[in-house]
Amino acid sequence: QVQLVESGGASVQAGGSLRLSCAVFGYTYSPYCMGWFRRAPGKEREGVAAIDSGGRTSYADSVQGRFTISRDNAKNTLYLQMNSLKPEDTAMYYCAANSFFGGHCSRDSYFPYWGQGTQVTVSL
Repeated sequence: QVQLVESGGASVQAGGSLRLSCAVFGYTYSPYCMGWFRRAPGKEREGVAAIDSGGRTSYADSVQGRFTISRDNAKNTLYLQMNSLKPEDTAMYYCAANSFFGGHCSRDSYFPYWGQGTQVTVSL
């Protein structure tokens, strides 16, 4: 049974930083494509960033230059470093993964496995 568990969410002031982690359980091999998504109350889900097994990344324009996605394949852990946080970054953050090796990996990819989310709140 594949399970993704996010951690690291917190309440911080604008301009602060957080690092989110996503631990992956139940995989025989490391996932191919992984991503971070977020959903704020009253808004649709937004793809924040994605990374494939080779380390290639993509980001939403809204976080470009402030957030960094990375992964440790040996530890089966995904990370999202968030710097210069803004109130509009406030959302529930989810990690996701797939095993479609060799396919296109982006924030628009299909992800059958999802975590339950970790809350990030950024105050003025």
